[in-house]
Parts: sequence; structure tokens; C-alpha cells
Amino acid sequence: MTSHHPAAVLFDMDGTLVDSERLWDVALVELAQTYGGTLSTAARRAIVGTAMAESMRILHDDIGQPHRDPDVSAAWVNARILELFRGGLRWRPGALALLGAVRQARIPTALVTSSGRALVEIALDTLGRDSFDVVVCGDEVDAAKPHPEPYLTAARLLGVPIERCVAIEDSPTGVASAVAAGAAVLAVPAEVPLAPRDGVHQLESLLAVDLDLLAGLLRRTPA
Repeated sequence: MTSHHPAAVLFDMDGTLVDSERLWDVALVELAQTYGGTLSTAARRAIVGTAMAESMRILHDDIGQPHRDPDVSAAWVNARILELFRGGLRWRPGALALLGAVRQARIPTALVTSSGRALVEIALDTLGRDSFDVVVCGDEVDAAKPHPEPYLTAARLLGVPIERCVAIEDSPTGVASAVAAGAAVLAVPAEVPLAPRDGVHQLESLLAVDLDLLAGLLRRTPA
């Protein structure tokens, strides 16, 4: 690994590596329907990238049923999304090639996701269990995204300084987490548009991303 490469590349999962947000759409819409409600577009966008408890709070408020038990709703969504994930996941454009290039260069990698471990284990059948040196799941940290803990945890487990890492994200919540942690951030929006943000490099897809571009992000990040 040459000195200008990142110390590690930290990948988000849903919407960044795999096109799974459409499956979450199905599960969340169906849950709202079982409660006799309709999930609004605004609420769905607000849910992207959030931890399950917050997602259920947003959904319950959106359909006018804040009294609902978030644990019951979360269990329903988890069961449904597990079924949908087992049906197969599609890679986001450019994601597989970039992950392969990073691994070939022997740059350490982490998967940093708001999804729970049970779901991630199914996703790893597509992503590859040897594709990541570290996996940080949403139900294995005390504070989920947008808190910086998930990315700080990944850097700590890898034994690398977070300021020498590049995080790749697709959602406002994930970007906020990575920025707060101190990583250089590449944002590739999927389901939700991202507003321009200082220090965050935004692209339409990962198709044009290579190791030189990732190294350039570190040079752009203030020390």
C-alpha cells in the first residue's frame, strides 16, 4: 500500500454498496398499510440511514399513531426485510469494482451500517464475508448514525486514525456521522438528494471512483 492511499476505506451498506433501499421501501410501506396508514414520501426520506428505533418513531408519527410500540413494529419490519434480503441484493453501480480495487490494494476496509447484525449476515452472502476486515452494525453500537460512534468504532477496531480514512455514504444521516467522526467523506446519493456540504465530495455514482480519487479526498480534508 503506497503512502498516499487512505489508511482505510469505510463503506456504508444500504444504498451505497447494494440497492437495498427499494426493499426497505416495500417493508415500510407494508407496515404502514397493516396499521391502516400510508407512509408519506417525506417520512420515507427522513427514515433513510437512521437506526431502527428512530425509523419506527418517524413512521408512527407520520401515520398519526405515535402510541405504537416501536419494538413491535421493528420486529415486523425486521422479519419482512429478512425475507426480502434472502431474495437477493443488487450491487450499486461501480460498487463491486471499487470494493475489489480497494481489497486488491490491501487497504483495510470496514462495513459501517445502521442495519442490524441478522440482516447484515444475509447481505454478506452478496457482499462477500472476506470483503471487510471489520463490520460495525447498527445494533452493536451505543449510539447509531448520525452520531460519530459507528465510524469511530470502525477506525478503532482497524487500528487506524479516523482522519486518514475515507467514508463512503449515500444518506444525510450517514454523511453527518462520518463528518462528525472526522473522516474524509465521499457522498453518492441514492434515494435521498444530498445538499452540498463543506468537506464532502459528492458524485452521482461510484463508477468513476478509483484509488487516486480516494487519496485526493484525504489531501482536501483539513488536518
